[in-house]
Amino acid sequence: MSQVLVEVWRGPLIESVHRGDLAVVDVRGELLYAYGHATRVTYARSAAKPLQLVPLLETGAAAAYGLSDQEIAVCCASHNGEDSHVETVRGLLRRAGIPESCLRCGVHPPYYAPAYEGVLRDGGDVLPIHNNCSGKHAGMLLLAQHLGADLDTYLDPDHPVQKKVLQAVSELTEVAADEIVVGTDGCGLPVFGLPLRNLALAYARLGQPDGLSPGRRAALARIRDAMMNHPHFVAGTDRFCTRLMEAAPGSVVAKVGAEGVYCVALPELGWGLALKIDDGNSRAAYPTVVEALAQMQALPSSAVSELAEFHRPMLTNHQGKVVGQVVPNFRLESMHV
Repeated sequence: MSQVLVEVWRGPLIESVHRGDLAVVDVRGELLYAYGHATRVTYARSAAKPLQLVPLLETGAAAAYGLSDQEIAVCCASHNGEDSHVETVRGLLRRAGIPESCLRCGVHPPYYAPAYEGVLRDGGDVLPIHNNCSGKHAGMLLLAQHLGADLDTYLDPDHPVQKKVLQAVSELTEVAADEIVVGTDGCGLPVFGLPLRNLALAYARLGQPDGLSPGRRAALARIRDAMMNHPHFVAGTDRFCTRLMEAAPGSVVAKVGAEGVYCVALPELGWGLALKIDDGNSRAAYPTVVEALAQMQALPSSAVSELAEFHRPMLTNHQGKVVGQVVPNFRLESMHV
């Protein structure tokens, strides 16, 4: 059974708890720290986005279309739908001559409330390009066009783009392609079920890809640096991914996934972290990540302080009065010999 990671206090009582599992590995796949079950299989959800982008770079498609680091970052994003995100995705589609109508990610309001209010105020429609996954889909459309493959069916698991993505994920996680559990993500693309320690391995390699083939090393390094150098384009205003990378510039690559999944690469250490919260609540994921990084001394104390609102969030009532706190309460188990 998964173990309690986070307690939710209201006054003197624990009102709720969040259980989960966490794994930290190095680039060799050695398990360094764990809490709960490091081999738990879970869908990576949007934490897979940096891995899904690898074929775009390895095939030369990113170079052929002249993608900037900012555009690479938004292709990895679960973005807010802010104007900067939307215009960046529009720009790369326009440059490739791909109509916006080719996006098959579906529609939801922008995550960032002022962006949504702006769409409504202007009398516009919420479009697929506002979807948090529109950058990932745009990247896959560019890859499909570069390969001469059909643009209309790029969501299909048997499409050439998805075959390349699955192979890259398999190699980076060291899980055979036919052993990866494949479902359907919220945006319609294939989603991968993987053991946490294998997902953490892929992130360790994202952070420090030195031992891989030249092409893969270059692809991962470009993705890593783009995310760290342009954290706003990975998420956006007031989002944890962005704030975490801004608090520790050049030291952390961070990516959220739905349903309480979170992954971190620590390039200087060559470590990767993968987390799954049982009940899928990000309320518990963010405190757990900050606490785990603090326990491993992977963040400077100044960064931990800067992330206090995510580390130990206060509970307030409708009058704005503090009535409780969300508190991470666990101790990572070191696997060091």
